[in-house]
Amino acid sequence: MADFAIGASDFLLDGKPFRILSGALHYFRVHPGSWADRIEKARLMGLNTIETYVPWNAHSPRRGVFDTEGMLDLAAFLRQVSEAGLYAIVRPGPYICAEWDNGGLPAWLFRQPGVGVRRYEPQFMAEVEEYLQQVLRIVRPLQVDQGGPVLLVQVENEYGAFGDDQVYLKSVAEIIRRSGITVPLVTVDQPVDAMLTAGGLDGVLRTASFGSRSAERLETLRAHQPSGPLMCMEFWDGWFDHWGGPHHTTSVDEAAAELEALLAAGASVNIYMFHGGTNFGLTSGANDKGVYRPTITSYDYDAPLDEAGNPTPKYDAFREVISRYAPVPAETPSRGASVPSYTVPLGDPVRLLANPGRWGAWSDHGSMPSLDELDARLALFRTDINVEGPALLAVDEVRDRATVFLDGDPVGVLDRERHDQAIMLPRGTGRLEIVVEDQGGVNYGTRIGEAKGLIGPVRLGSEVLSNWSACAIDLDAVPRLSLESDLPGVGPTAWRASFEVGQTTDLFLHTETWGKGMAWLNGFCLGRYWRRGPQHTLFVPEPVVRSGRNELVVLELDVMPDPTARFGPAASLGPLEL
Repeated sequence: MADFAIGASDFLLDGKPFRILSGALHYFRVHPGSWADRIEKARLMGLNTIETYVPWNAHSPRRGVFDTEGMLDLAAFLRQVSEAGLYAIVRPGPYICAEWDNGGLPAWLFRQPGVGVRRYEPQFMAEVEEYLQQVLRIVRPLQVDQGGPVLLVQVENEYGAFGDDQVYLKSVAEIIRRSGITVPLVTVDQPVDAMLTAGGLDGVLRTASFGSRSAERLETLRAHQPSGPLMCMEFWDGWFDHWGGPHHTTSVDEAAAELEALLAAGASVNIYMFHGGTNFGLTSGANDKGVYRPTITSYDYDAPLDEAGNPTPKYDAFREVISRYAPVPAETPSRGASVPSYTVPLGDPVRLLANPGRWGAWSDHGSMPSLDELDARLALFRTDINVEGPALLAVDEVRDRATVFLDGDPVGVLDRERHDQAIMLPRGTGRLEIVVEDQGGVNYGTRIGEAKGLIGPVRLGSEVLSNWSACAIDLDAVPRLSLESDLPGVGPTAWRASFEVGQTTDLFLHTETWGKGMAWLNGFCLGRYWRRGPQHTLFVPEPVVRSGRNELVVLELDVMPDPTARFGPAASLGPLEL
């Protein structure tokens, strides 16, 4: 056991000044079989602490559920941090941003009429308290004063960029304390006067988030935190990417110089990210500041460790900077092993429109239901239409993408990013089918928690369409779809391939010759792909790969120009930002 406290100018560990040299490593973005490797590489870079968020919606996909299995085993992750001789920072939110679906807030939360969002509202606070008690029941015995690794726990996350409800912030801090957390609490905000004021709490250490102009940012922070240690809780060493945008990178030399400036000023730091990992499954979020921009699957972040956990030039540069201020182990991490290439034909197509009942359960509705009402991320909606001549199909808003078919023939796509609201049907009679996709919940700003689907009444000309049948697609069941294949055709199609692997290793699945969809290997969802890039590979972690027979399933939502799976030797994250 150790005593960790906030002193007049430093953190104090057993009464002695202690500088936190931390790196962000999100357990939920890394396969558990790779946790130890990434943690050890953090130690070898000279870090003494690992920071992680906690995603409420991943642990609680449904109300009353709190999952801690597999990639969500926070206790096991923190124990591995401790076994490596490192400390930990836990940031449980309840809101985390993190380019994560809905900023970590569960979709079911917003189905309650009148529920508040990140403010003091009774329904919201009751759910927040239940969630935090669940998380902190795990964290409590792993605090440093109880022999564990946890040094700090954060209250909310960059709240000053969202609101100024001090009653809410204080209540979150009180819940954390009531849940048995005795280590120091912190807040984090961007180093802007208004944000540090609105997002801070008296008696709670303020920290800041930034990636440049370190000396200036620390001065701003000091003006709001007159005593106590200075800390950059998020030292942004890279950035995230959106579908259709460039792959962001930052200069190694400039990032190292900013880290040097931080450490030279005596500040503590959490490098965001040390290792970004991957938004496996459908966990990536989105931004909407007037234009909806969904985040890609890779969370490489141009971090010191790349998406596959291999050291980059930034790793070496940061290690050199840290060595001037703290002891760094003499040992250096091994570099990534060579990755084999495979080419495998895809076959056994199973088409959604041929027999939707294989994909999920049907339900009938008087009006078009939202995806939230169906508890679905992907759904097929069907109704019969009968009006004269060509007709305009219109909705108030698309969230986020809708592909329209008439009598099985493709008509076109309504896309939220383009602000599409209408599409012309070639005729007004026939079976209308619409496949609607949730591409990721907004994770920053006022649109967090919004409903998904086709919003507002669906109109054909002046007529509001009714009598809808909805098939909520069970994406967990897609890898287990019947091998009874269909003739290739239009609409969402599941493709399958098997291949043999001798020695297991990380793999990179190339997607540049496909359209838009998602892929599974051995039942593990690797995430989304989209031909528009910038990302053109899906990372396959070694623990998912089997020695012997492996099964790949690809759900193509658009068009599959080349039904071939190619595994290559390296990641392809797209053209760089100019």
